[in-house]
Amino acid sequence: MAGHVIIGAGLAGAKAAETLREEGYEGPVTLIGEEDLRPYERPPLSKDYLMGKSERAAAFVHEPDWYPANSVDLRLGAAVTAIDLDARTVTLAGGEALPYDKLLLATGSSARGLDVPGGERAKRLRTFGDSDALRAAFAGGGPVVVAGAGWIGLETAAAAREAGREVVVVEQAPGPLHRVLGPELGEVFAALHRRHGVGFRFGVSIAEITATEVRTSEGESLPAAHVIAGVGAAPNVALARAVGLAVNQGVLTDASLRSTSHPDVFAAGDIAEAFHPLYGRRVRVEHWANALHGGPDAARAMLGREVTYDRVPYFFTDQFELGMEFSGDIEGYDEVVFRGPAGDLEFVAFWLRAGKVIAGMNVNVWDVTDQIQDLIRAGRAVDPKALADPEVPLGSL
Repeated sequence: MAGHVIIGAGLAGAKAAETLREEGYEGPVTLIGEEDLRPYERPPLSKDYLMGKSERAAAFVHEPDWYPANSVDLRLGAAVTAIDLDARTVTLAGGEALPYDKLLLATGSSARGLDVPGGERAKRLRTFGDSDALRAAFAGGGPVVVAGAGWIGLETAAAAREAGREVVVVEQAPGPLHRVLGPELGEVFAALHRRHGVGFRFGVSIAEITATEVRTSEGESLPAAHVIAGVGAAPNVALARAVGLAVNQGVLTDASLRSTSHPDVFAAGDIAEAFHPLYGRRVRVEHWANALHGGPDAARAMLGREVTYDRVPYFFTDQFELGMEFSGDIEGYDEVVFRGPAGDLEFVAFWLRAGKVIAGMNVNVWDVTDQIQDLIRAGRAVDPKALADPEVPLGSL
């Protein structure tokens, strides 16, 4: 019996395997991962674990005995070298060919490096090993330069400052998180980090890295015992491309996470570029919640269930005293409305387009994510004054 094969033993793959069993599938389930560690969640790597506030055990998706107890064949340290869509086989590096009935691609992303002289000196953050290396670097002392003021860049900058390191962030955009939050909310994060002693260089890039410093595109020399590449991640789509699946940035799928190229192949997590009914276009989301929910929905679709994966994109972060949750997509926004003063770091921000809420972020205000997402889904114009008034319940809008 061929069974179902999942390539990628991260959160999406592990939750897909779990869901196959919970939904009553009794056939073989094989979960293949290149790392030697069983599936784990990645957010702690740039947050609590990086700062020494949590242990590895807290990040694992399942206990070690869960896999044999649920008859999930977990193959760790295993690389897939080929997929034969006609024969329905997956070939491992050692030559073993595994047959499948349905195949799920959940291969995640790889942290991008810096393509500059000395770029190999820059540390990346994707695995437990990477996080351990950063912890050791921070403990060892010396100034830190971070390339990129995105989520990973800012979270590692915060962790480095918490460890007592001098930190400068170099970012090509005019401000932090410019693409995902825009200038209004980016400035909130810039101000937060500056209060904690983080320096910024905006509108410039790293031109060269030496053993002791970073040289910027503006000719400035920044002392650097350690350099972190926080410049995003590249979806691991080489296998999908090699077998001719439709790929843009990610593997193209319909709203059920089924590949548009082959009815027996599905994609979940970072590599899924899925049609999203709410937006009327394909969306690729790299965040934790997408893996958490996308893996199970892909598994249900593999079993022939009716699936429409239409969750509102969601992300969270913790930096210094700021904790926040973000929902939606700001593309095309024309107005930002604040509910509460941004300077107090206890507020909700809304991005509007033509009077409709398309995204929201709650900062140190909790238990409002569902209401924010309801506003996004409603797709109706709202009164900005009522939206900004803390006395007006969000649910009433």
